[in-house]
Amino acid sequence: MPYTITLMLSPKQAADPDTYTAIAARRTGVAPGNVALVRILKRSVDARGHSVRVNLTLELYADGDAPAAEVPFDYPDVSGREEVLIVGGGPAGLFCALRLIESGYRPVILERGKEVSARRRDVAEINRNGRLDPDSNYAFGEGGAGTFSDGKLFTRSKKRGDYNKVLRTLVFHGADESILYEAHPHIGTDRLPGIMTAIRRTITACGGEVRFGSRVTGLLLRDGAAAGVACGGERMEARSVVLATGHSADDIYGMLHRQGVLLQAKPFAMGVRVEHPQALIDEIQYHGAGREYLPAAAYTLTAQVNGRGVYSFCMCPGGVIVPAMTDPSQSVVNGMSSSGRNSRWANSGIVVEVCLADFEYLRGAWGELAGLKFRHDFERAARCAGGRAQVAPAQRLTDFVAGRRSADLPRTSYVPGTVPSQFGEWMPGFLYDALRGGFSVFGRRMHGFLTGEAQVLGVESRTSSPVRIPRDPATLMHPAVRGLYPAAEGAGYAGGIVSAALDGERIADAIVRNLG
Repeated sequence: MPYTITLMLSPKQAADPDTYTAIAARRTGVAPGNVALVRILKRSVDARGHSVRVNLTLELYADGDAPAAEVPFDYPDVSGREEVLIVGGGPAGLFCALRLIESGYRPVILERGKEVSARRRDVAEINRNGRLDPDSNYAFGEGGAGTFSDGKLFTRSKKRGDYNKVLRTLVFHGADESILYEAHPHIGTDRLPGIMTAIRRTITACGGEVRFGSRVTGLLLRDGAAAGVACGGERMEARSVVLATGHSADDIYGMLHRQGVLLQAKPFAMGVRVEHPQALIDEIQYHGAGREYLPAAAYTLTAQVNGRGVYSFCMCPGGVIVPAMTDPSQSVVNGMSSSGRNSRWANSGIVVEVCLADFEYLRGAWGELAGLKFRHDFERAARCAGGRAQVAPAQRLTDFVAGRRSADLPRTSYVPGTVPSQFGEWMPGFLYDALRGGFSVFGRRMHGFLTGEAQVLGVESRTSSPVRIPRDPATLMHPAVRGLYPAAEGAGYAGGIVSAALDGERIADAIVRNLG
């Protein structure tokens, strides 16, 4: 039987396998020469006190013991089996497809964007302030928005499915095994493209299909049920249609609205992205102790200002800021980082709750798409403030809080460039006031956070969808359209890679139940 032990170590001790193995052997009474294997089960950094510690949970095997064999991934051939149409090739669509294959159904993924290698070229063009392809960018293409992201794997929805299996599936397709035990696992934008491609190859090797450049323009309806989709002039029929389109596929909401499919406006959040020198965040969080043995420091911040939640979102230690717009009329930014998280900057979205009442004045003309219109107006105002191409409006953090224009700006990771802007001149007043109050609170909690070395860039507006595509909680089908399965972020039921993947698997299980 293996021993399981949790050690509280210094950063230096936790970074050295020989050291923590010797300590674990001594604590369990196993002679060092009899240790056959030590495996990390959990690792987390505790930086709350003045002395930073690393909590390390280990599984130690002595001679004669061996870890249980891993369950192999063995997907069957589903060629010629009943097809399920999946609109969108992000994490929800990919994991839905894998689960359908396990159950003997043939998934056909319709992805509006391009495969990874071609998508890389389009993303590079955006960074050069060149043409923006509305179907191939940081949001659309193979793997969805998650492909070019930090790859954070945190989720609050572990009760919704087999969280561990999702992680092991990612490892099977090329992710580092550390995601199985890190407290805050991430993959990195340098590794995610290859992983998404590997999942696609598994799907096609089993008889599934992935079609790129396949924008869905209509839903086929028959007697109150989904009968397929219109795609590129082709009518594709199936008894089950999964909508896993992500929160930026505005045209899908418009299509459903025009076809009379029930939608619901929902609250969401918008704000800015703030960027600090990573060395400053490390100093604040780690107090200068053991930093050479620790990962780039992160933070999580929340506050209540004027009755609204203000909070950090998608914090990227050692990361960069990227242009995330999907239309040339918008300015949208997001954050990402590589597996090494070794950029000189740290960035995070800082966003404010947007309530239904904030865009009620738009409901008369826009109905359930009023929140989408509100978001569009915000992104277009930021574009005007930026002035040209993908250049982002920006302001030193201290100037943002003080309400004054910045004479100049610090260096930034944002390749397309920045231009000084007074956010208070074009940002909705309630957002601006809540952000200023939130930054003031954060500055008191993290001494050194509120500094002129940091800057805000605009805008962070794609935290979640402002529209929900409703579904029945028992069947997971749309309540008024049988066979239509709204999924994950674009439908308002998930947020992030893992929760989207879990939701995709739930949808696949529901399809099997409902068809069986």
